[in-house]
Amino acid sequence: MTDEPRQSEREMLDQLEAMRAPRTRIRAVAALLAGLAGTVFMTSLWWSEPGPLPVRTHLSFALLTVFCLAWAGYGGWLLMRRVPLFATEQVVAAWIALTASVATTGVSAVAAARSGASLVAALATGGLFMAAALTLAVRAHTRRAALLRRMRQLAQKEQA
Repeated sequence: MTDEPRQSEREMLDQLEAMRAPRTRIRAVAALLAGLAGTVFMTSLWWSEPGPLPVRTHLSFALLTVFCLAWAGYGGWLLMRRVPLFATEQVVAAWIALTASVATTGVSAVAAARSGASLVAALATGGLFMAAALTLAVRAHTRRAALLRRMRQLAQKEQA
């Protein structure tokens, strides 16, 4: 009698993983290609700029290139994984987005302050991106915790 619920739980998990896999693969390829394209674009733009660039400009190009490489690395990591991730990929993506939005807001605020542009506009725009990234990070952590909790429950039922 206990074998039947275990079997249906396993089937349910297998079906969920099978339904999720193509979407995860597409996201991985998109992140990898976008990251690589962004890296190529940023480095070609950076090195094709005429004349000596200020240090701040070099730092900005470097920071944007690092963000593009992070997305490419994330996409490559997803493609290399052959085991269920239990929403880990969403947590990683949310943290990359949050880090990028915080750093970009900081760079924008410094640039606005130095150029005399509206600091309020730079902080408001950056704040919107940071709030969105933080919301995604919280949701990803919550979803991952729920999936891990469910996995532990199923493992305990299987042992019983």
